[in-house]
Amino acid sequence: MEIEFYFEPVSQDIIIESDNNRKLGNIISIYKEKGKFPDLSDIDIAIFGIGEDRNSINNYGCSQAPDSVRKSLFKLYQGSYIVRLCDLGNIKPGKTFEDTYFAVKDVVAKLISVNIFPLIIGGSQDLTYANYLAYESLGRIINIASVDSRFDIGKYDQAISSHSYLSKIITHKPNFLFNFTNIGYQTYFVEDDAIELMKKLYFDVYRLGVVQSNIEEVEPMIRNADMISIDISSIRQSDAPGCGCTSPNGFYGEELCRIMRYAGLSDKLSSLGIYDINPKHDIREQTSMLAAQMIWYFIDGFYNRKHEFPIKDKAEFTKYLVTTRQQCDEIIFYKSRKSDRWWMEVPCPTHLMSKYERHYLVSCSYNDYQTACNQEVPDRWWQAYQKFM
Repeated sequence: MEIEFYFEPVSQDIIIESDNNRKLGNIISIYKEKGKFPDLSDIDIAIFGIGEDRNSINNYGCSQAPDSVRKSLFKLYQGSYIVRLCDLGNIKPGKTFEDTYFAVKDVVAKLISVNIFPLIIGGSQDLTYANYLAYESLGRIINIASVDSRFDIGKYDQAISSHSYLSKIITHKPNFLFNFTNIGYQTYFVEDDAIELMKKLYFDVYRLGVVQSNIEEVEPMIRNADMISIDISSIRQSDAPGCGCTSPNGFYGEELCRIMRYAGLSDKLSSLGIYDINPKHDIREQTSMLAAQMIWYFIDGFYNRKHEFPIKDKAEFTKYLVTTRQQCDEIIFYKSRKSDRWWMEVPCPTHLMSKYERHYLVSCSYNDYQTACNQEVPDRWWQAYQKFM
Protein backbone atom coordinates (compact mmCIF):
# COMPACT_ATOMS: atom_id res chain seq x y z
CA MET A 1 0.00 0.00 0.00
CA GLU A 2 1.70 3.18 -1.20
CA ILE A 3 1.04 5.60 1.65
CA GLU A 4 4.37 5.64 3.49
CA PHE A 5 5.57 8.80 1.72
CA TYR A 6 2.73 10.79 3.32
CA PHE A 7 4.00 10.13 6.85
CA GLU A 8 6.78 11.16 9.19
CA PRO A 9 7.79 8.74 11.99
CA VAL A 10 6.68 9.13 15.58
CA SER A 11 9.27 11.06 17.59
CA GLN A 12 11.47 8.84 19.73
CA ASP A 13 10.78 11.21 22.63
CA ILE A 14 7.14 10.06 22.61
CA ILE A 15 7.90 6.35 22.73
CA ILE A 16 8.29 5.21 26.33
CA GLU A 17 10.15 1.96 26.77
CA SER A 18 8.61 -0.32 29.38
CA ASP A 19 9.15 -3.86 30.60
CA ASN A 20 5.39 -4.40 30.77
CA ASN A 21 4.30 -6.13 27.59
CA ARG A 22 0.62 -5.35 28.15
CA LYS A 23 1.00 -1.59 27.75
CA LEU A 24 -0.17 -0.28 24.40
CA GLY A 25 3.15 1.42 23.77
CA ASN A 26 4.77 -2.02 23.63
CA ILE A 27 1.95 -3.69 21.69
CA ILE A 28 1.16 -1.20 18.93
CA SER A 29 3.27 -1.48 15.80
CA ILE A 30 4.75 2.03 15.57
CA TYR A 31 6.38 3.82 12.65
CA LYS A 32 9.56 4.81 14.46
CA GLU A 33 12.17 5.09 11.75
CA LYS A 34 12.19 6.03 8.07
CA GLY A 35 12.37 2.98 5.85
CA LYS A 36 10.66 0.80 8.47
CA PHE A 37 6.98 1.47 7.85
CA PRO A 38 4.63 -0.93 9.70
CA ASP A 39 3.44 -4.05 7.89
CA LEU A 40 -0.31 -3.55 7.45
CA SER A 41 -1.15 -7.08 6.34
CA ASP A 42 -2.44 -8.12 9.78
CA ILE A 43 -3.79 -4.81 11.13
CA ASP A 44 -7.36 -3.93 12.22
CA ILE A 45 -6.96 -0.29 13.31
CA ALA A 46 -4.48 2.30 12.02
CA ILE A 47 -3.96 5.34 14.24
CA PHE A 48 -2.38 8.42 12.70
CA GLY A 49 -2.03 12.10 13.47
CA ILE A 50 -2.56 15.16 11.28
CA GLY A 51 -0.59 18.24 12.30
CA GLU A 52 -2.80 20.68 10.42
CA ASP A 53 -4.40 23.74 12.04
CA ARG A 54 -4.26 26.46 9.37
CA ASN A 55 -8.06 26.56 9.26
CA SER A 56 -8.65 26.40 13.00
CA ILE A 57 -10.77 29.09 14.63
CA ASN A 58 -9.39 30.46 17.92
CA ASN A 59 -7.41 27.26 18.45
CA TYR A 60 -4.07 27.58 16.68
CA GLY A 61 -1.69 25.04 18.17
CA CYS A 62 -3.98 22.01 17.90
CA SER A 63 -1.52 20.68 15.30
CA GLN A 64 0.59 19.53 18.27
CA ALA A 65 -2.17 17.26 19.62
CA PRO A 66 -1.23 13.89 18.04
CA ASP A 67 2.07 13.48 19.91
CA SER A 68 0.55 14.74 23.15
CA VAL A 69 -2.26 12.15 22.94
CA ARG A 70 0.23 9.41 22.08
CA LYS A 71 2.21 10.03 25.25
CA SER A 72 -0.90 9.22 27.28
CA LEU A 73 -2.19 6.42 25.04
CA PHE A 74 1.04 4.45 25.10
CA LYS A 75 0.87 4.29 28.93
CA LEU A 76 -2.48 2.48 28.97
CA TYR A 77 -2.92 -1.28 29.25
CA GLN A 78 -4.70 -3.31 26.59
CA GLY A 79 -7.97 -5.01 27.48
CA SER A 80 -8.66 -8.74 27.68
CA TYR A 81 -8.27 -9.30 23.94
CA ILE A 82 -5.50 -9.37 21.37
CA VAL A 83 -5.11 -6.02 19.61
CA ARG A 84 -3.83 -5.61 16.08
CA LEU A 85 -3.05 -1.91 15.98
CA CYS A 86 -0.47 0.25 14.29
CA ASP A 87 0.56 3.89 14.61
CA LEU A 88 1.46 5.26 11.19
CA GLY A 89 2.94 8.48 12.56
CA ASN A 90 1.81 11.93 11.42
CA ILE A 91 0.78 13.00 7.95
CA LYS A 92 3.23 15.66 6.80
CA PRO A 93 1.54 19.07 6.47
CA GLY A 94 1.24 20.03 2.81
CA LYS A 95 2.46 23.23 1.24
CA THR A 96 -1.20 24.31 1.34
CA PHE A 97 -4.03 22.96 3.46
CA GLU A 98 -5.54 21.52 0.25
CA ASP A 99 -2.40 19.38 -0.10
CA THR A 100 -2.96 18.06 3.42
CA TYR A 101 -6.61 17.33 2.58
CA PHE A 102 -5.51 15.34 -0.48
CA ALA A 103 -3.10 13.26 1.62
CA VAL A 104 -5.78 12.55 4.24
CA LYS A 105 -8.30 11.59 1.56
CA ASP A 106 -5.87 9.20 -0.12
CA VAL A 107 -4.69 7.57 3.10
CA VAL A 108 -8.20 7.07 4.52
CA ALA A 109 -9.55 5.69 1.23
CA LYS A 110 -6.71 3.19 0.88
CA LEU A 111 -7.03 1.99 4.48
CA ILE A 112 -10.80 1.54 4.23
CA SER A 113 -10.45 -0.30 0.91
CA VAL A 114 -8.43 -3.04 2.68
CA ASN A 115 -10.70 -3.11 5.76
CA ILE A 116 -8.36 -1.25 8.08
CA PHE A 117 -10.10 1.22 10.39
CA PRO A 118 -8.54 4.74 10.26
CA LEU A 119 -8.52 6.45 13.65
CA ILE A 120 -7.47 10.08 13.19
CA ILE A 121 -6.01 12.41 15.80
CA GLY A 122 -6.20 16.01 14.58
CA GLY A 123 -5.54 18.84 14.01
CA SER A 124 -8.56 21.05 13.50
CA GLN A 125 -12.04 19.75 12.75
CA ASP A 126 -12.13 20.99 9.15
CA LEU A 127 -10.16 17.79 8.46
CA THR A 128 -13.56 16.07 8.66
CA TYR A 129 -14.08 17.35 5.11
CA ALA A 130 -10.91 15.57 3.96
CA ASN A 131 -12.11 12.38 5.65
CA TYR A 132 -15.44 12.71 3.82
CA LEU A 133 -13.65 13.09 0.46
CA ALA A 134 -12.18 9.61 0.96
CA TYR A 135 -15.67 8.13 0.69
CA GLU A 136 -16.29 10.12 -2.48
CA SER A 137 -13.19 8.54 -4.02
CA LEU A 138 -14.56 5.13 -2.99
CA GLY A 139 -18.00 5.95 -4.42
CA ARG A 140 -19.77 5.33 -1.09
CA ILE A 141 -22.84 7.20 0.10
CA ILE A 142 -22.46 7.67 3.85
CA ASN A 143 -23.93 8.90 7.12
CA ILE A 144 -21.85 11.26 9.25
CA ALA A 145 -22.26 11.73 13.00
CA SER A 146 -20.66 14.70 14.75
CA VAL A 147 -20.30 15.09 18.51
CA ASP A 148 -20.18 18.86 18.73
CA SER A 149 -21.69 21.84 20.55
CA ARG A 150 -22.13 23.56 17.16
CA PHE A 151 -23.19 22.52 13.65
CA ASP A 152 -20.08 24.09 12.03
CA ILE A 153 -22.15 25.02 9.02
CA GLY A 154 -20.94 28.60 8.54
CA LYS A 155 -22.15 30.72 5.63
CA TYR A 156 -22.59 29.47 2.08
CA ASP A 157 -19.68 31.51 0.64
CA GLN A 158 -17.46 31.31 3.74
CA ALA A 159 -13.96 29.85 3.35
CA ILE A 160 -13.58 26.42 4.92
CA SER A 161 -12.64 26.39 8.60
CA SER A 162 -13.16 24.31 11.71
CA HIS A 163 -16.48 26.18 12.13
CA SER A 164 -17.75 25.92 8.54
CA TYR A 165 -16.62 22.58 7.10
CA LEU A 166 -20.15 21.09 7.09
CA SER A 167 -21.41 23.53 4.47
CA LYS A 168 -18.60 22.34 2.18
CA ILE A 169 -19.73 18.74 2.65
CA ILE A 170 -23.40 19.60 2.02
CA THR A 171 -22.69 21.61 -1.15
CA HIS A 172 -19.95 19.36 -2.53
CA LYS A 173 -20.73 17.93 -5.96
CA PRO A 174 -21.24 15.09 -6.53
CA ASN A 175 -22.72 14.61 -3.08
CA PHE A 176 -22.21 11.37 -1.17
CA LEU A 177 -23.84 12.43 2.11
CA PHE A 178 -27.09 10.61 2.92
CA ASN A 179 -27.56 11.78 6.50
CA PHE A 180 -25.88 13.99 9.07
CA THR A 181 -26.44 13.65 12.81
CA ASN A 182 -25.33 16.20 15.38
CA ILE A 183 -25.05 14.88 18.91
CA GLY A 184 -25.03 17.42 21.72
CA TYR A 185 -25.47 20.87 20.18
CA GLN A 186 -25.93 23.78 22.60
CA THR A 187 -28.65 26.16 21.45
CA TYR A 188 -26.89 29.40 22.46
CA PHE A 189 -24.07 28.50 20.02
CA VAL A 190 -26.42 27.85 17.09
CA GLU A 191 -28.40 30.30 14.93
CA ASP A 192 -32.13 29.69 14.45
CA ASP A 193 -31.58 29.65 10.68
CA ALA A 194 -29.12 26.79 11.05
CA ILE A 195 -31.64 24.73 13.02
CA GLU A 196 -34.27 25.37 10.35
CA LEU A 197 -31.83 24.32 7.63
CA MET A 198 -31.16 21.07 9.43
CA LYS A 199 -34.89 20.38 9.58
CA LYS A 200 -35.32 21.13 5.87
CA LEU A 201 -32.50 18.73 5.02
CA TYR A 202 -34.08 16.05 7.26
CA PHE A 203 -30.88 15.80 9.29
CA ASP A 204 -30.94 14.55 12.89
CA VAL A 205 -29.87 17.05 15.55
CA TYR A 206 -30.02 16.48 19.31
CA ARG A 207 -29.55 19.05 22.05
CA LEU A 208 -27.04 18.37 24.78
CA GLY A 209 -29.67 18.22 27.54
CA VAL A 210 -31.82 15.74 25.59
CA VAL A 211 -28.83 13.48 24.99
CA GLN A 212 -27.59 13.62 28.57
CA SER A 213 -31.03 12.80 29.95
CA ASN A 214 -30.93 9.43 28.18
CA ILE A 215 -27.39 8.64 27.04
CA GLU A 216 -28.40 5.13 25.91
CA GLU A 217 -30.27 6.70 22.97
CA VAL A 218 -26.92 7.82 21.54
CA GLU A 219 -26.08 4.21 20.69
CA PRO A 220 -28.38 3.92 17.61
CA MET A 221 -27.31 7.42 16.49
CA ILE A 222 -23.70 6.22 16.47
CA ARG A 223 -24.56 2.79 15.03
CA ASN A 224 -26.17 4.44 12.01
CA ALA A 225 -22.99 6.34 11.09
CA ASP A 226 -20.24 5.39 8.64
CA MET A 227 -17.98 8.17 9.86
CA ILE A 228 -17.74 10.08 13.16
CA SER A 229 -16.18 13.47 13.90
CA ILE A 230 -15.60 14.49 17.53
CA ASP A 231 -14.86 18.08 18.53
CA ILE A 232 -13.12 18.02 21.90
CA SER A 233 -14.84 21.32 22.75
CA SER A 234 -18.09 19.34 23.06
CA ILE A 235 -16.71 18.30 26.46
CA ARG A 236 -17.04 20.74 29.37
CA GLN A 237 -13.95 22.81 30.14
CA SER A 238 -13.47 21.30 33.60
CA ASP A 239 -13.02 17.85 32.02
CA ALA A 240 -11.14 18.93 28.87
CA PRO A 241 -9.44 22.33 29.24
CA GLY A 242 -7.06 21.69 26.33
CA CYS A 243 -8.92 23.60 23.61
CA GLY A 244 -9.25 27.26 22.66
CA CYS A 245 -13.02 26.94 22.19
CA THR A 246 -14.08 25.27 25.42
CA SER A 247 -17.25 26.08 27.34
CA PRO A 248 -18.38 25.61 30.97
CA ASN A 249 -21.12 23.29 29.71
CA GLY A 250 -20.81 20.14 27.66
CA PHE A 251 -20.48 16.39 27.96
CA TYR A 252 -18.69 14.85 30.89
CA GLY A 253 -15.53 12.91 30.07
CA GLU A 254 -17.08 9.58 31.02
CA GLU A 255 -20.02 10.27 28.68
CA LEU A 256 -17.62 10.68 25.75
CA CYS A 257 -15.87 7.46 26.74
CA ARG A 258 -19.22 5.72 26.63
CA ILE A 259 -20.00 7.21 23.21
CA MET A 260 -16.61 6.04 21.97
CA ARG A 261 -17.36 2.49 23.10
CA TYR A 262 -20.66 2.67 21.20
CA ALA A 263 -18.61 3.71 18.18
CA GLY A 264 -16.27 0.78 18.58
CA LEU A 265 -19.19 -1.64 18.80
CA SER A 266 -20.76 -0.39 15.56
CA ASP A 267 -20.22 -2.77 12.65
CA LYS A 268 -21.18 -0.07 10.15
CA LEU A 269 -18.67 2.57 11.28
CA SER A 270 -15.51 2.68 9.15
CA SER A 271 -13.58 5.82 10.27
CA LEU A 272 -13.38 8.21 13.21
CA GLY A 273 -11.57 11.45 14.02
CA ILE A 274 -10.92 13.38 17.24
CA TYR A 275 -10.17 17.05 16.67
CA ASP A 276 -9.22 20.41 18.22
CA ILE A 277 -7.20 19.17 21.21
CA ASN A 278 -4.71 21.93 21.97
CA PRO A 279 -1.78 21.11 24.29
CA LYS A 280 -1.06 24.84 24.71
CA HIS A 281 -4.26 25.20 26.75
CA ASP A 282 -4.09 21.86 28.55
CA ILE A 283 -3.58 21.45 32.29
CA ARG A 284 -1.26 18.60 33.33
CA GLU A 285 -2.07 16.83 30.03
CA GLN A 286 -5.62 16.23 31.29
CA THR A 287 -7.26 16.56 27.86
CA SER A 288 -4.67 14.39 26.15
CA MET A 289 -5.21 11.67 28.75
CA LEU A 290 -8.98 11.90 28.30
CA ALA A 291 -8.57 11.56 24.53
CA ALA A 292 -6.31 8.54 25.11
CA GLN A 293 -8.94 6.95 27.34
CA MET A 294 -11.59 7.67 24.71
CA ILE A 295 -9.46 5.82 22.17
CA TRP A 296 -9.04 2.95 24.67
CA TYR A 297 -12.83 2.65 24.97
CA PHE A 298 -13.19 2.67 21.20
CA ILE A 299 -10.66 -0.15 20.90
CA ASP A 300 -12.49 -2.08 23.64
CA GLY A 301 -15.76 -1.73 21.74
CA PHE A 302 -14.12 -2.64 18.43
CA TYR A 303 -12.87 -5.97 19.77
CA ASN A 304 -16.33 -6.74 21.15
CA ARG A 305 -18.21 -6.19 17.88
CA LYS A 306 -21.04 -8.62 17.15
CA HIS A 307 -20.67 -8.56 13.34
CA GLU A 308 -24.38 -8.32 12.73
CA PHE A 309 -26.53 -6.44 10.25
CA PRO A 310 -30.10 -7.54 9.51
CA ILE A 311 -29.87 -7.15 5.73
CA LYS A 312 -27.16 -9.83 5.59
CA ASP A 313 -28.44 -12.51 7.97
CA LYS A 314 -32.10 -12.07 8.86
CA ALA A 315 -32.20 -15.52 10.46
CA GLU A 316 -30.39 -14.08 13.48
CA PHE A 317 -33.13 -11.50 14.06
CA THR A 318 -36.70 -11.46 15.29
CA LYS A 319 -38.99 -9.56 12.92
CA TYR A 320 -41.86 -7.37 14.19
CA LEU A 321 -44.59 -5.72 12.09
CA VAL A 322 -46.29 -2.63 13.53
CA THR A 323 -49.14 -0.62 12.03
CA THR A 324 -49.57 3.06 12.93
CA ARG A 325 -52.45 5.41 12.22
CA GLN A 326 -50.13 7.79 10.31
CA GLN A 327 -48.71 5.16 7.97
CA CYS A 328 -50.70 2.84 5.70
CA ASP A 329 -47.92 0.29 5.39
CA GLU A 330 -46.59 -1.65 8.34
CA ILE A 331 -43.30 -0.58 9.88
CA ILE A 332 -40.88 -3.49 10.01
CA PHE A 333 -38.57 -3.83 13.01
CA TYR A 334 -35.70 -6.28 13.56
CA LYS A 335 -34.32 -7.23 16.96
CA SER A 336 -30.99 -9.01 17.22
CA ARG A 337 -30.99 -12.27 19.16
CA LYS A 338 -27.29 -11.76 19.95
CA SER A 339 -27.19 -8.18 21.23
CA ASP A 340 -30.87 -7.12 21.70
CA ARG A 341 -30.18 -4.15 19.39
CA TRP A 342 -32.94 -2.84 17.10
CA TRP A 343 -33.27 -1.75 13.46
CA MET A 344 -36.26 -0.63 11.39
CA GLU A 345 -36.81 -0.92 7.66
CA VAL A 346 -37.80 2.19 5.71
CA PRO A 347 -39.61 1.73 2.36
CA CYS A 348 -37.23 2.51 -0.50
CA PRO A 349 -38.21 2.71 -4.19
CA THR A 350 -37.01 -0.38 -6.05
CA HIS A 351 -34.82 1.60 -8.43
CA LEU A 352 -32.96 3.15 -5.49
CA MET A 353 -32.46 0.02 -3.38
CA SER A 354 -29.03 -0.84 -4.76
CA LYS A 355 -27.85 2.77 -4.37
CA TYR A 356 -29.09 3.05 -0.77
CA GLU A 357 -28.62 -0.57 0.27
CA ARG A 358 -26.86 0.44 3.50
CA HIS A 359 -29.34 3.18 4.45
CA TYR A 360 -32.92 1.97 4.23
CA LEU A 361 -32.33 -0.21 7.28
CA VAL A 362 -32.07 2.34 10.08
CA SER A 363 -30.53 1.72 13.49
CA CYS A 364 -33.04 2.42 16.26
CA SER A 365 -33.88 1.60 19.85
CA TYR A 366 -36.60 -0.18 21.79
CA ASN A 367 -38.11 3.27 22.41
CA ASP A 368 -38.73 3.61 18.66
CA TYR A 369 -40.52 0.28 18.64
CA GLN A 370 -42.65 1.40 21.59
CA THR A 371 -43.45 4.67 19.79
CA ALA A 372 -44.73 2.70 16.79
CA CYS A 373 -46.75 0.40 19.07
CA ASN A 374 -48.37 3.58 20.47
CA GLN A 375 -49.58 4.44 16.96
CA GLU A 376 -46.91 7.10 16.28
CA VAL A 377 -44.27 7.09 13.54
CA PRO A 378 -40.74 7.23 15.05
CA ASP A 379 -38.80 10.36 14.13
CA ARG A 380 -35.84 8.33 12.86
CA TRP A 381 -38.08 6.41 10.49
CA TRP A 382 -39.75 9.57 9.20
CA GLN A 383 -36.46 11.40 8.60
CA ALA A 384 -35.10 8.56 6.50
CA TYR A 385 -38.41 8.08 4.65
CA GLN A 386 -38.40 11.73 3.52
CA LYS A 387 -35.01 11.29 1.84
CA PHE A 388 -36.35 8.54 -0.43
CA MET A 389 -39.38 10.53 -1.57
